[in-house]
Amino acid sequence: MAEDKTLRLTRIAEQILARCREIAQCTEVSGQTTRTFLSPPMHDVHKLLRNWMEAASMRVHVDGIGNLHGVYPAQEGASGPRLLIGSHLDTVPNAGAFDGVLGVVLGLGLVEELQGVRLPFAIEVVGFSEEEGVRFGKPFLGSLALLGEMDEELLEYRDKLGVSVLDAVRGFGVDPAGIPGAALGDNGAFGYLEVHIEQGPVLESEGLQIGVVDAIVGQTRLELTFLGQANHAGTTPMALRHDAMAAAAAWMVAVEAYARGRAGLVATVGRVETKPGVGNVVAGEVIATLDLRHADDAVRHEAEQAMLAAAQHAATERGVRVASREMLQQAAVPMDARLSELLAAAAERAGYQARRMVSGAGHDAMIVARKVPAAMLFLRSPGGLSHHPDEDVFVEDVEAAVATGLEFLRGLVDDGRLGREHPTIREGVTDGDA
Repeated sequence: MAEDKTLRLTRIAEQILARCREIAQCTEVSGQTTRTFLSPPMHDVHKLLRNWMEAASMRVHVDGIGNLHGVYPAQEGASGPRLLIGSHLDTVPNAGAFDGVLGVVLGLGLVEELQGVRLPFAIEVVGFSEEEGVRFGKPFLGSLALLGEMDEELLEYRDKLGVSVLDAVRGFGVDPAGIPGAALGDNGAFGYLEVHIEQGPVLESEGLQIGVVDAIVGQTRLELTFLGQANHAGTTPMALRHDAMAAAAAWMVAVEAYARGRAGLVATVGRVETKPGVGNVVAGEVIATLDLRHADDAVRHEAEQAMLAAAQHAATERGVRVASREMLQQAAVPMDARLSELLAAAAERAGYQARRMVSGAGHDAMIVARKVPAAMLFLRSPGGLSHHPDEDVFVEDVEAAVATGLEFLRGLVDDGRLGREHPTIREGVTDGDA
């Protein structure tokens, strides 16, 4: 029987990885995986997931912001809040196949492994339409809508082509009038589970396959605009220039130096846009992004003020003006202690050691946790690599995640605060034949 169970887990894991790779072919750019908020290839992703979900007896719908939902009903006569399992379906440019998508496909795999057994609670697998913030510079649009936090200002954010979030929703074929209906009710869910690749080297460095996330670091995302004077590169003396690029470059060096001197702080200038962007013209305008993260919000806020002061100093020295716009201010978010303990205990029952850890990356869980108790399970990232086409996952780590997820469902059923112990369900969750 043990051998059968091992073979079954391997088959499940291989199918999950194959599905992730199939979804990776749904892309805006041939030869790479690029899929931004409600871009045309998201239709293909929805079609694949809808087919798989409906084959697993799930009810499928797309909400007003383009999130895909697959609901696996509870056992007959059961009512009450449900368990959410989810992650995001969008990607960064030239991404790998597993960031975000793995959590959605693995959630579907857990439902399939119930093999028709109903639990005392429904399971809702959610594929969020947007998390990365690539298209509009604003992350978490999908999970913000789930919490009812999509306001008029957010809907008017525009991409580089001038298309607003509202326009993008309409263009995708979704009625934006349904956005308020995307929000969870007050008693809609008792918990949220997100399975995700670590996107870092910690688990691999310690020879571990999975980790339970205790907290997600706080984040600040800013957009800074340096305004100087565009002028001829050959005829404008160095002392008479108002070079926006020189000011931005000096600021970037100051950002790196500051972050290197503070333990646990990471600071990234990830995008720079220069105008007019011509080789023989002094830059008149530079737009740059700043991403700050730390587990201690006080340290992060102190760093933000120091880096804004450094920008002002670099600009003033060159006769340049600088302005900043806040894109995200997210406090550090602890995961739910009880659900995290149930998840760690599930890993132990499944035969795996789960490291307790902090996530340096932001995830939909940090948004959902504002309203719903949340837990996260990390899988080892080979080489610590993510947001890269060579991003990968070991099949044995997916096996570990599936086994842990099934034990987690069993633990929820056995938890007296959620429902009475049900031997048939417990057997179906953990030991049903393939």
